[in-house]
Amino acid sequence: MKKKLSFLGVVFSAGMLMAACGSEEEASNGSEGSDTGTEGGGSELNLVEEGKFTSASSGLYRPFNFEEGGTLTGFDIDIGNAIAEEMGLEPNPVTTPFQTIIQGLTSNRYDAILGSMAITNERAEQVAFSDPYYYSGGVIFVREGNTEIQSKEDLEGATIGVVGQSTYDTAAQEYTENIQYYDSDVVALQDLEIEGRLDAVITADVVGFEAQNAGLEIEMVGENLWIEQAAIAVRPEDEALLEAINEALDTIIENGTYDEISQKWFGRNLLDVDIEGIEILE
Repeated sequence: MKKKLSFLGVVFSAGMLMAACGSEEEASNGSEGSDTGTEGGGSELNLVEEGKFTSASSGLYRPFNFEEGGTLTGFDIDIGNAIAEEMGLEPNPVTTPFQTIIQGLTSNRYDAILGSMAITNERAEQVAFSDPYYYSGGVIFVREGNTEIQSKEDLEGATIGVVGQSTYDTAAQEYTENIQYYDSDVVALQDLEIEGRLDAVITADVVGFEAQNAGLEIEMVGENLWIEQAAIAVRPEDEALLEAINEALDTIIENGTYDEISQKWFGRNLLDVDIEGIEILE
């Protein structure tokens, strides 16, 4: 029987590491020092810049967060903008390398990580996670026509491309020591097309499907390896901010804003996922 997950119908344990993805730039536009928000947000939110909700992503994880025409855009960015508006704050998305994104948060460079970060037990030791704002599956992609890799068991000893410090990196280490690291999942998938460069890439299903739609000659192998719960991360001590984010997230889901954003980017609701028989990443 097909089991559907909806945000309001399922409660997950909040202790659970992406995109998935990372940028070469240091976090920008966020400033340290101020601990007050706007009258709408409230001073108790402990914001790094007064009146602004400063959220970080890699800026290299298309279609979730990426730059187009010099502007940061994508699903994550739209969700962050909607949440900021609900909290009475100005959205201030910034970019930073995914490999050091948690360090940037804990050193007060920004208020939150809103960049397709999956909940894991290891990450939950360093940050506090919001309720999930989307579900995604980790999958294997190979070059179109590849007959050597038919399942995850065939990854033994293979050369696998992943983004460093991502959940996909952890998965690849279970199968091989031959791992090629990238700042961007999209670049890894592009290298997959080049014969002799990579045998496979492990990334999110939606990222691979978007690359296929863009013309990359790649194909998915097997079913989802697991389901990830992407959430917004804040510093553990910022309990008031976390509560405000969860309330804002509830509101945009209930009033249809979330569905509108999800339909815009994916043609479906990313909180409505069939997970029967699939492992939930922890």
